[in-house]
Amino acid sequence: MEFLRKAFAPLRRLYDWTVAKAALPNAESYLAGLAFAESSFFPIPPDVLLIAMGFSNREKTFRYAVTTTLFSIIGGIFGYFIGFALFETIGQPIIAFYHLEPLIDVIRAKYDANAFLAVFVAAFTPIPFKLITISAGLFHVNFLYFVLASILGRGARFFAVAAVMRYLGPKARPLIEKYFELFTVLFTILLIGGFVIIGYLR
Repeated sequence: MEFLRKAFAPLRRLYDWTVAKAALPNAESYLAGLAFAESSFFPIPPDVLLIAMGFSNREKTFRYAVTTTLFSIIGGIFGYFIGFALFETIGQPIIAFYHLEPLIDVIRAKYDANAFLAVFVAAFTPIPFKLITISAGLFHVNFLYFVLASILGRGARFFAVAAVMRYLGPKARPLIEKYFELFTVLFTILLIGGFVIIGYLR
């Protein structure tokens, strides 16, 4: 356990920083900005801040879920535009920065098979959504299908998080903070699982 604490110390500091932001009067603005940015270029998922804000104000958790979903979709549309019109200048450097190039051809094959399902699964799971939004624009996925699948996937994900915070928040927080490193490992496993799932979509 001590090894995990040392290995995930930077993430623990990030979590503590995020929790501190959740207590600020303009925390919802941070949440909106993070949700927008994560869908197109930023690495940190908005779930972390959504959870922290749910801890701080359980009565507003579903409102926070609406904010997160809305701005995640707007950010996703921005990512789609990057892939559609600015891939060489902006999109490709983003994909290269996160070392996601090997997945581009895999994602393209999934779009050819079932674009709606591919976007929905990625929106709901821990798969980096920026990979999906940028590549959807690059491969000219039907825009309405893209938006609808994003709304359903992102909404289901963030409202599920909000529901946990709303009804289990007081019990969940001590567990998350005590076993933060184990939850980080679990999230990583889910991330890998998400890629496995999208790899087997037909």
